[in-house]
Amino acid sequence: MGKTKPNIWRVFWLTFLVLSLAFAWYSFYVPSNDVAWAGNFTLAQQRAVEADKPIILYFTGVWCAPCRIMKRRVWADEEVTAFVNEQFVPVALDVDDPENAALMERYNIVGPPVIIVSDADGNALRWKAGGMGKTEFLELLNPSTPD
Repeated sequence: MGKTKPNIWRVFWLTFLVLSLAFAWYSFYVPSNDVAWAGNFTLAQQRAVEADKPIILYFTGVWCAPCRIMKRRVWADEEVTAFVNEQFVPVALDVDDPENAALMERYNIVGPPVIIVSDADGNALRWKAGGMGKTEFLELLNPSTPD
């Protein structure tokens, strides 16, 4: 009976370790996506003018947990990818990049995630701050959906 207790604790700690590692992997893993991201806002504006499409500005950060969740649940979704690539010119803007400071000031961005749908001139048409799921994201992109 003396050996049973150490085996129970060994199983407990091994289970705890496996579950902790699985949770950490899930929290930090972000799958790749096939969204045709523009390299910067200026390039996004040029592409938007040429293609006569609105722009999606996605303000994000490497450290932003809701951004990581959106990258996994929204941006990596095939339906979202196809719709965004067909109808918009998307650009991801890192809030920690000094080159994006003027845009953050222009749109009064305090922290990520923020998604703004704008025309080719950069005039905001619709926007949403905070993390969101696929359905809410697609509703934001639909021009017939009220803000």
